[in-house]
Amino acid sequence: MPSLVALDLEPGQRFVDELSKAWDEGNAVLPIDQRLPVAAKKQLIAQLNPTHIVSSDGRVILEGGLPVESGDAIVVATSGSTGTPKGVVLTQESVLASAKASSLALDVTFDDHWYSCLPLAHVGGLSVVTRSLLMGTQLTVAARFDPDEVEHHSHTCTLISLVPTALQRIDPRKFRAILLGGSKPPPQRPRNVIATYGLSETGSGIVYEGRPLNGVEIQISDEDEILVRSPMNMRCYRDGSSSIDSDGWLHTGDIGSLSDEGILSVQGRRGDVIVTGSEKVWPEAVESAIASLFEPDQFAIIGLPDPEWGERVVLVMTRTDVSLEQVKDLVLRSLPNYCVPKSIHIIDSIPQTAIGKIRRSEIRQYLSTNE
Repeated sequence: MPSLVALDLEPGQRFVDELSKAWDEGNAVLPIDQRLPVAAKKQLIAQLNPTHIVSSDGRVILEGGLPVESGDAIVVATSGSTGTPKGVVLTQESVLASAKASSLALDVTFDDHWYSCLPLAHVGGLSVVTRSLLMGTQLTVAARFDPDEVEHHSHTCTLISLVPTALQRIDPRKFRAILLGGSKPPPQRPRNVIATYGLSETGSGIVYEGRPLNGVEIQISDEDEILVRSPMNMRCYRDGSSSIDSDGWLHTGDIGSLSDEGILSVQGRRGDVIVTGSEKVWPEAVESAIASLFEPDQFAIIGLPDPEWGERVVLVMTRTDVSLEQVKDLVLRSLPNYCVPKSIHIIDSIPQTAIGKIRRSEIRQYLSTNE
């Protein structure tokens, strides 16, 4: 049976070489997030059971590791925004389908050069590497996002994948195209900045600017959940479970809608919706309404229990110079009155995943124990 090789390596050429070697040998890889403390790495490895681990100290066989199925290429940990990360199993066919569809949508040629600066333990960053390897494009892998390094490499690199927080810190005009994933994109952005939608379970972005990539089908369920059927979909989770039904539709857990022209609008995670006085409030919509007051990592909208309304909308922020009246004025320009936050809570930082998704459950837990 093929092995699952955990790559406990800093982003760079060694990582790329070890990934290529594993694929050449018919094995799959599990990228390990280099920002995790030692104890968290051990926990992740114990949970996902790789057979081998490659680190700066060399290659080690792990006792009790579980092999993968023939044709598996990647096991990637989900971002863990709602709980314990799962291991998403992506096959060689699904990774190749993603690389081809993305390259087709971006009109990628051999003259293009990808710059990788997102964490390789997450599918948004890893897909830059796998896309380059499979399509034969040039690739530069940075250890981390650094605005000065991005500026330096923009003279030779033409394509980059970023999250909104990083986008704010560079000159986007320097690249031919920028894929933007993670958290909700800014409403105003240059034409070369392409907002994407996708999950670990779809092997990276499968919708660009609301339009599904080649081969991707989108359907909205009766409960308004986004369903995806595509050759990019995962095979299963590492434990053998799956969120794909018998008809091949991946149940994303995201709520959205399709226009008459087939344009997808994503409202947010099903578990994040705030029900206040029987009205549904999507945190992302309120965040978009007040985004001009903040930097992307300075605020979040969440729901807290309320004895009268069931839940109340609250603003959590790291600043002290924004008033409830300022917020209310902006919200009412585009949203109903029930979307206005009822209170403001100040915290030291807004917890986010590595790709910029707000950990709302963590904020709610923190406020419930500290206020």
